[in-house]
Amino acid sequence: MRLKLLAVAVLMLALLPGTAHAAPFDVETATRAYLDTLQGAARAKSNAYFEGGYWLVLWGTLVSVLADGLLLRFGLSVRFRALGERLFKRPAGVTWITALCYTVAGTILTLPWSIYTGFVREKQYDLMNQSLSDWLIDQGKDVGINLLIVPLIVMAVYAVIRRFPKNWWVMAAGVITGFLAFGMLIGPVFISPLFNTYTELPGGPIRDRVVAMAKAKNIPSEHIYLFDASKQSKRISANVSGIGPTIRISLNDNLLNRSTPQEIAGVMGHEMGHYVLNHVWWSLAFLSALAALAMFLVSRIGPALIARYGARWGGIRDIADPASMPVLGILIALFFMLATPLTNTMIRVDESQADAFGLDVAQEPDGFASVAMKLSEYRKIEPSALEEMLFFDHPSGATRVRMSMQWKKDHVPNAQMVVPSPMPQAELTPQ
Repeated sequence: MRLKLLAVAVLMLALLPGTAHAAPFDVETATRAYLDTLQGAARAKSNAYFEGGYWLVLWGTLVSVLADGLLLRFGLSVRFRALGERLFKRPAGVTWITALCYTVAGTILTLPWSIYTGFVREKQYDLMNQSLSDWLIDQGKDVGINLLIVPLIVMAVYAVIRRFPKNWWVMAAGVITGFLAFGMLIGPVFISPLFNTYTELPGGPIRDRVVAMAKAKNIPSEHIYLFDASKQSKRISANVSGIGPTIRISLNDNLLNRSTPQEIAGVMGHEMGHYVLNHVWWSLAFLSALAALAMFLVSRIGPALIARYGARWGGIRDIADPASMPVLGILIALFFMLATPLTNTMIRVDESQADAFGLDVAQEPDGFASVAMKLSEYRKIEPSALEEMLFFDHPSGATRVRMSMQWKKDHVPNAQMVVPSPMPQAELTPQ
């Protein structure tokens, strides 16, 4: 009898007004709560910016092909080679001059497109903080770096073509791999500081949290860098860069100033995932394989095109002639455009693995979900599955939020759904 009375009492207590009922945590409901914070003009702007990028891949390739086509049509690459032959006796010197002129000409011909995509469009979508003059200064630095490095790469590739005329593509792929590794080694130390100032992340709760996360996974944490990306754009970002002794984890000041401690922890945990999972080395291996395939195709298609059209292009002799650079440029541009889904998938898989690692180390599922929503300023939040596979080099915001909420359900006892604040409309409304 006492048991029956106790049961009735419990039932009546549960039915009293105002009594809390803890509903099971639902991943889809929690995910939708975050996704619905981006609505109206803000979502339309985000979608328009990112979807426009799909076309930029195509139009950018066509611009590159057109520039190389003009160099061939007017015989300019042959004139560049002739200039090299007047100045140098050795093939290496001829190739160096030809590559230098080719790089300058290509930069000039594609400059209007670069201004539109790199400055005008970014300004249109309120993502750019630089003036045109400041942006052009950065572009000048980039051109200067290209004028130093590109001719060296071209010299090495053409030296291989001359030395190994039958199977040069194998050695050329090795040359490209070597330059990729060298660039990744020196980039963080010597190149990145030309564009931004890198300093140690200041001491305090944020650094203490990041260092604790790093130590928990046996990650070197003596140097965690902060760089001033806000002088260029409004994008929040962090990265892991370098190889070997130059590997470093960096975050930009936009992330530090626009994000909560929980969001920063989620992002930095993600970046630590890249380090622990050796994504830099996997990326180098993948890009090297892709370069080998590209060189193989060029070695088969390039000579046939030159044999048929070389005379019409001003007198290109063969594939070993440095005047053939625009031919190689066209073929490589088309190859990497067609390979975009492959490169996107490789990067996206790495990013997804780093997301999972970051959730484990930071244990901030809501922080990571909310920062994924902030990335919607320049990434479409809810693409179709096919769209995400073809065009996204990172998991979409919806994928990341859903992963975060699934992690929360699986790892947080008595998980409760958070009601996130709406995304700020003023920042995202088109100008």
